[in-house]
Amino acid sequence: MGLFRAIEPEEEPQAGRPLADRMRPQTLDEFIGQEELLGPGKPLRTQIERDELSSMLLWGPPGCGKTTLARIIAKHTRSEFIPFSAVLAGIKEIKEVMAKAEGARRYGRRTIVFVDEVHRFNRAQQDAFLPHVEAGNILLIGATTDNPSFEVIAPLLSRMKVYVLHALSEGQIVALLRRAIEDPVRGLGKEQVEASGEILERIAVLANGDARAAYNTLEALVLGTEPGADGRRVLSEARLEDVLQKKLLPYDKAGEEHYNLISALHKSVRNSDPDAALYWLARMIESGEDPLYLARRMVRMASEDIGLAEPGALAVTIAAKEAFDFIGPPEGHLALAQAVVYLSLAPKSNALYTGYGAVQKDLQSTIAEPVPLHLRNAPTGLMSHLGYGKGYQYAHNTEEKVTDMTCLPESLLGRTYYRPTDQGFEARIRQRLEEIRRIQKKNPAAKGEE
Repeated sequence: MGLFRAIEPEEEPQAGRPLADRMRPQTLDEFIGQEELLGPGKPLRTQIERDELSSMLLWGPPGCGKTTLARIIAKHTRSEFIPFSAVLAGIKEIKEVMAKAEGARRYGRRTIVFVDEVHRFNRAQQDAFLPHVEAGNILLIGATTDNPSFEVIAPLLSRMKVYVLHALSEGQIVALLRRAIEDPVRGLGKEQVEASGEILERIAVLANGDARAAYNTLEALVLGTEPGADGRRVLSEARLEDVLQKKLLPYDKAGEEHYNLISALHKSVRNSDPDAALYWLARMIESGEDPLYLARRMVRMASEDIGLAEPGALAVTIAAKEAFDFIGPPEGHLALAQAVVYLSLAPKSNALYTGYGAVQKDLQSTIAEPVPLHLRNAPTGLMSHLGYGKGYQYAHNTEEKVTDMTCLPESLLGRTYYRPTDQGFEARIRQRLEEIRRIQKKNPAAKGEE
């Protein structure tokens, strides 16, 4: 059939097949991850078990199980299953498969076509599927790492159910690696591999949610480790560094080193040292830290240490997070680097941080007074009769748009929480605040209605 071949269940592993291929789950019960789709009683699992599927699109990052799930569907369905890659197939090959599928349908047989990397098809190639999906000649299963909203034509997308798959967690990848080490038939059980939890966790961190990458690293590490006199292969961090050709930096995402490094990064930014900030950022990323954790921490820095001295800092950090989400690693790491240098060079102010802290302290140490009557709205006659809104001063009715009306509870009158510094944009804010206070003292406003 050329590019196309039906998948048949393989009972025994074939010599020469990589570990990642040998360890593919053969059943839904073996499948790890995507519990929200494939857990017992979940709709997709039920459809697979009942062979009541419709055309679907599996959208998720590399190594999350898209192709494996398609193979499991092949074993559970009473259909001819034809996989091919969008990288290799063109219009001619698509039409050939569609013609065979249409012929099979006349004899009561259904054809499932699995298209890996469907986002690589151009519009014309995707159009070639459309009438056959619509007519029911084929059941199309596509797999993509890209957002299908942008990469799949709307008419085809509207006829397919989109299932979102997620990157595997570190714990899930460690479980897969342990299974591979212990499995004597498909895995490495005959190699007498001895691996500490720390080694497996490090491989899982480096895999970044990609099970295939984790299997490849484990296999290379085992093959690169000579058995000892007792026949055991004891995996070591030093050998892992050799296999990766990369130094493994000391790091524990849940331990002291994590907190030491993030402290160094935060304090370097606060001290306006872009070189040190860039170093600590890169060290954490290269050690396997979650980049989104770093992005969240930089958002905190933008408010805690910079605030209104540079209002754009918050927007820059949010944009860096969105950029990383959009393009992922390693290119997305540059967006985080750009943000951390920007934060380092920005003027610094903790006025918002200390002001909010002072409010929190007062909230704990003073009674929660009712809102003053003049600040309340009076949407009903009764509320107006009770004095709601009485004495309210409408700032827009004054020439300078400022009144001498008090807005704090009575017990807190005169409190000053926000004290802008003379750094960056806050210097202008400080001037404006001083101007507002001068107006309030010299020119009590005329009272008006809201």
